[in-house]
Amino acid sequence: MPDGQGRVVWLLAGEASGDVLGARLMLALRARDERLVFVGIGGPRMEALGLRSLFPMRELAVMGLVEILPKVRSLKRRLDEAVRDVEMRRPDVIVTIDSPGFALRLLKRVGKLGIPRVHYVAPQVWAWREKRVREFPGLWERLLCLLPFEQDYFSKFGLEGRFVGHPVLQSEVDEGDGERFRRRHALAADAQVLILMPGSRRSEVPRLLPVFGKMLQILKQRFPHVVPVIPISPVVAPAVREGVARWPVTPLIVTDLHDKHDAFAAAGAALTKSGTSTLELALAGVPMAVTYRVNPVTAAIVRRLIKVPYVAMVNLLSGREVVPELLQENCRPEVLAATVATLLTDPGVVAAQRAAFGEVRTHLTPDHGMSPADAAADAVLEMLPG
Repeated sequence: MPDGQGRVVWLLAGEASGDVLGARLMLALRARDERLVFVGIGGPRMEALGLRSLFPMRELAVMGLVEILPKVRSLKRRLDEAVRDVEMRRPDVIVTIDSPGFALRLLKRVGKLGIPRVHYVAPQVWAWREKRVREFPGLWERLLCLLPFEQDYFSKFGLEGRFVGHPVLQSEVDEGDGERFRRRHALAADAQVLILMPGSRRSEVPRLLPVFGKMLQILKQRFPHVVPVIPISPVVAPAVREGVARWPVTPLIVTDLHDKHDAFAAAGAALTKSGTSTLELALAGVPMAVTYRVNPVTAAIVRRLIKVPYVAMVNLLSGREVVPELLQENCRPEVLAATVATLLTDPGVVAAQRAAFGEVRTHLTPDHGMSPADAAADAVLEMLPG
């Protein structure tokens, strides 16, 4: 390393959410040591902060067996390329962010170099496929956990973890302006905004959109002024537009992040697939129900493997069913319509959910009250030699 150059942090982010986490981590690390040098693989947010990505991050953002199979050879080449880069640079620390399919293979390949390895976002083996834990010893020196129970969970298997808080706390999801949303979209004063979140991937969207459309057909008879709003990434927006073309009520499709937060502030209720979206809605104070539907054979297999009592993160953190979970056979238009109607009309149900949402925020926050990015930065800096 040339004289005067700072210590080197080698980063890997493999999809958009990891790029956001990586950028926040870079900012927090740089605030602590402005001489740090960042290299590795990242997306536009990380590149805007000075990281020159070894290759385009989008080449790693492949989900699902059918999508991955044609890419196996190119992914292997990219893995070899990343390993060679680490071997050549000999960074002071390696930080891989989520994307376990690629990240954990990389960590295994570079283990012999003796460089401290940090994996950010614990694999959710506590939910199902717990046997995978056996593959983890020796892959990292520190695991950064987003959820409070994960630290204790992994310690049972002799894996050191550090709870750093959930990044949704830094998403500004609770800072939306509902009146601004109504003005921007020229909504009538009596319009009832209903958030619909069918998933963030093109493979997920077709499963829920048809059910949502039939639900709206039922719902509009009782709530003629309901306005469905679908916040979605620009990548998935074309598939959503195609899927809602014949809906009885034309939805607003929102792709801008700030417009999404404003929509949350304007909403009376939400219907969402499980995942981080439940935490976003909880922090924004939006009453919700969670729903999902997969192939019946897949559902039967998952039910045998799943290790947790709830699928909604809000319920898992609360230890009880705070929000309704309408899965598989309960993911039917009439059931969804009745549940949404309750959320739009029953102030007692709404108040109970919002009280629980306050508890969820507390669960997601590290004990020391730091932001998740600051807590993660401190955990990474502790691994740097010298």
